[in-house]
Amino acid sequence: MPKRGGAGRAAVLVSGGADSACLMAWAAEHFRTVWPIYISCGLKWETAERRALRGFLRAWTHPNVRKPVFLKMPVEDIYGRHWSVTGRGVPGRRSSDSAVHLPGRNLLLLSKAAVYCAGRGIETICLGTLAANPFRDAQLTFFSSFADMATRALGRRIRVRAPFHRLTKSGLLRRYRNCLPLHLTFSCLRPANRSGKPCGSCNKCVEWNRVRRESGRRFGS
Repeated sequence: MPKRGGAGRAAVLVSGGADSACLMAWAAEHFRTVWPIYISCGLKWETAERRALRGFLRAWTHPNVRKPVFLKMPVEDIYGRHWSVTGRGVPGRRSSDSAVHLPGRNLLLLSKAAVYCAGRGIETICLGTLAANPFRDAQLTFFSSFADMATRALGRRIRVRAPFHRLTKSGLLRRYRNCLPLHLTFSCLRPANRSGKPCGSCNKCVEWNRVRRESGRRFGS
């Protein structure tokens, strides 16, 4: 039987990927009620991500986890012709982690989520940020500062938690691989338009294949 979790209510920022799938499981163990929140920004891979998220949640259920909430935060007007919007010039297999930077990504997502949560009495927002994340809005100091700012702005306490911030992706998969259907998760920057299948050659596909090897077990794509 799944654990019933602790006290309190939390939102989990989710994609269709393994990190957020593991985060939902973690949150279900630590909170009485958990709302997965997917925020669409108009990026090229989001249709495939949402499909993967729904498939994962059909296969994995927990009494503490509610149905996913889908919100919108379009960025086309501020990102312009960025590769994440156009699908052209997507970082490939030899690119560094810094090449996949999405300007203000966590700032935008947390802002939308904080307003949603404050209106519904949800105090905690969880992100699946890992140790290797190099970006400024993925640091614990940023999360703490954002939580203080949101609390003042909204008049309701907001906390931001990143429980995996000391873990590598390989370590995270090893921790959850036997209890979650991680083969149903999705990670690709350039999925096929119709089938949504991963391209196999972008930065995220290469990373996913590497961490599957490092975790010591094969997972589906």
